[in-house]
Amino acid sequence: MDLLKFVQEEYIERKEFPKFGAGDTITVYYKIVEGAKERVQFFRGVVLQRRGSGATETFTIRKISGNIGVERIFPVNLPTIEKIEMNKKAKVRRARIFYQRERTGKAARIKERRM
Repeated sequence: MDLLKFVQEEYIERKEFPKFGAGDTITVYYKIVEGAKERVQFFRGVVLQRRGSGATETFTIRKISGNIGVERIFPVNLPTIEKIEMNKKAKVRRARIFYQRERTGKAARIKERRM
């Protein structure tokens, strides 16, 4: 067995998160440390992509904050992630929906799939 894969499987803590993909709206709760204080902050938005596999898997979330698009990339195995909540499932035809960046208003709607 590959040494790198062995170390990743043995020592990296895996958390159970719901299955989600591109187009889904999710909320990520993550811990922020400021000096001696800790707090949990959330980031709610549409998943643009999931990429990678194993320990290096990441996902990109996009939200609109005051008419400005904000994107954030989270590693799946980030130790500061408390939980991930599914808000909406979506029906999209691509694994990476970067075309959402240019769309606004009604054109930016994504068809919802009932959970």
